[in-house]
Amino acid sequence: MENYNKLKYKFLFLFFAVVCSSACSNKEANYNKELARLKNEAKQTFSEDVHEFNSYKHRPNSDGIYNQTNVEEFLKDQIPYFLSSNEDFTEVFNYRWWMMSKHLRAWTDPNTNKDIWVFTEFYGWPGHGSMSGAIPCPAAHQFYDLRWFRDPQYLRSYVEFYMSGYASKHNQRENRAFHSNISRPESHHYSSWMVDATEAFLKVHPNKEWRNGILPYLEQHQDVWDDKFTVKKPGAKTDNLYKILDLYDGMEFTISASLPLIASDGPYAIYTEKDWRKYYLGWGAIDRLRASDLNKTHPEAIVNGYPMMYLVRPSINSYCYGNLKSLGNLYALKFKQSGLEQDNMRSQGYLTRARKLQKKALSTMWNNEDHFFNSYTAADNSFGVKDWESRVRESVGFTPWYFNMIPEGESKYDEAWKMLSSPKGFNNTQGMTTAERQHPLYNEKAYAWNGRGWPFQNSVVNKAYANYLKNYKKDVSKADKELLYNLVEKLVNMHGKERNIGEYYMPSDGEQFGGCKDYFHSTFPDMLIEDLLGFTASHETEFILQPLLPEDKWDYFYLGNIRYHNHDVDIVWKKDWDADEEGNQSQLCVWVDDQLVAKQNSLNDKLTVELH
Repeated sequence: MENYNKLKYKFLFLFFAVVCSSACSNKEANYNKELARLKNEAKQTFSEDVHEFNSYKHRPNSDGIYNQTNVEEFLKDQIPYFLSSNEDFTEVFNYRWWMMSKHLRAWTDPNTNKDIWVFTEFYGWPGHGSMSGAIPCPAAHQFYDLRWFRDPQYLRSYVEFYMSGYASKHNQRENRAFHSNISRPESHHYSSWMVDATEAFLKVHPNKEWRNGILPYLEQHQDVWDDKFTVKKPGAKTDNLYKILDLYDGMEFTISASLPLIASDGPYAIYTEKDWRKYYLGWGAIDRLRASDLNKTHPEAIVNGYPMMYLVRPSINSYCYGNLKSLGNLYALKFKQSGLEQDNMRSQGYLTRARKLQKKALSTMWNNEDHFFNSYTAADNSFGVKDWESRVRESVGFTPWYFNMIPEGESKYDEAWKMLSSPKGFNNTQGMTTAERQHPLYNEKAYAWNGRGWPFQNSVVNKAYANYLKNYKKDVSKADKELLYNLVEKLVNMHGKERNIGEYYMPSDGEQFGGCKDYFHSTFPDMLIEDLLGFTASHETEFILQPLLPEDKWDYFYLGNIRYHNHDVDIVWKKDWDADEEGNQSQLCVWVDDQLVAKQNSLNDKLTVELH
């Protein structure tokens, strides 16, 4: 009898094991079947969308070889696919890749006769651009989006153009579009964080040989910022911090520059509370300043109609922190490979410099009363007030979080984020503003950055906020996630029914973008992939998924065809996998090289996926 019972239990165990194994196998087969269906639907939707985009009238012609005749075939081989239950998000994602392809230009370096790839911002050949037509102002945003191209050759070529190629060796043309007295290479005509963005690229497409070859040029790139754009005034509050004209921070006219101009005497006495707009607000002010007596009496105080009021801004200092930290990280990777102490010393040197900048920049620019990072005038300015704080909250004050520059545990800085959702701060009906709405000089109607919305800044602030939620906030609430979603959703809605991305929008009542159309000055694919859906790339053979998408917004999404570390990655999340079953069936599934490697019930929990 005892042997009989043992055999019975053994049989039952084997029976249930076979049943469970069969059920699991069937479930996995269903997951794979659904992946195939969604992937096919995403491809078909992309084709239909491109056909629609190609039909748009009155759009700029492509800057390169990809146009209506061949763009679909090109992009199908290059981009990640995305599909969701929200058709607007899906279509805007597809539109942005279509828009980017129009900016891909093959250009021949006249010195080396070498063909290279660059991406333009404005179409054509703007006078404030490089000889290739590319402009460094949005380049880091462009790098972040373009790192998701499956073929890395295009972005490698573009990085080389700025770091070791023509743009690094030739000064920016000093024509009437040049408003500065600091001559510098084309690669530094505007502020940027291209070294940081190059590291972000290498996290998706690692290449040790290319990394080691480009590293010395990344250093030289940062050397120019160190040499030409640091405050040199020993003992001053802003000494050794980075400075920039707001014009060359990509933000032509700001409140933070207006205030010290009004407060200054000498040549800048022309800027009064009554008349400052006449000489500093919009491009017409430049012509008026050119025609003024000041242009003759103090030519060094203005250059081509623009005042030389250099600011120590949260933006440029965060950018350089990101660059220095990336140099330290990349040399650490090189040291791991080479074992050479000189690589370790360079890594530690850059990381030490990054920490020093972090400490001084945060302590200088943080205002305990405003609970925000403010701008200062440079102490070595030739004219005007010096080491003077501009008491205005501008969206650039969120930039430190973009680079995870805030030390862990420093909770006092969290207060700044209250202004993002506040109607007194940066929250408006149609989108985020670039200056706090309660400030007396707030003005969204002028062509300026003192209120009007600019997608460039949406791209910065949305990533900064996503980093804050993922890397700093202990408990991320439903309201936290909904705020990020609403910020991105407003941007999606602004693209209109006939999809477009422009230079600016009116945060209060704007229903579409203004300025030139199909404008490559901001991100969106990266905003969706990394910030909203939480795909975090790494130098290690892994990636992290930590979606910030609220579970009640979509029924499903598919993100796939991602080329990552020479593997293909697909991700599917669905609320309801089987219409015949009751209850919550939420499941997030991850495939690597067509093999289901990870899954979890929760959409928002952190998931680490290792590659093999």
